[in-house]
Amino acid sequence: MKALQWAAVLLSMAAMSAQAAELKIGYVNTERIYREAAPAIAIQKRLDKEFGERRNELKKMEARAKELESQLAKSSLNSDDRKRYEREYAALDRDYRAKGRELSEDFNQRRNEEFASVQERANRALKQLAEREQYDLILQDVVYVNPKYDLTPKVLKELDR
Repeated sequence: MKALQWAAVLLSMAAMSAQAAELKIGYVNTERIYREAAPAIAIQKRLDKEFGERRNELKKMEARAKELESQLAKSSLNSDDRKRYEREYAALDRDYRAKGRELSEDFNQRRNEEFASVQERANRALKQLAEREQYDLILQDVVYVNPKYDLTPKVLKELDR
């Protein structure tokens, strides 16, 4: 059963409880944590620095490809120059695609490695918050939630310490 279904089952069971105790629930937006938490921002800056040179290399390759396209668009080229430009363009396109794919894979792998620590810290902070404020249920990544249940600002504050 999916987490959301389990949550619905738990909520309905709690609602039918004879004790009729008030259920204290909360919600946290993990994407917002990844965007706004100080550790996440620091990671993003580190990744930008780490991969910046490779991104610049791809930009230079794009600029050269545009130059070649411009040259090839000219009708005044002799056949030897046209073939040379076409070969260079084809080689550049192959290199660009390969380097772009490699950069994307490397970046995603490093991002996942780095953000695992943020997720771990956020979960720890959330668990402490839940215990301290006596929450019965905390959900992550739901379709809709009333803002009064949103604990994201509190978790962000904890992570910024």
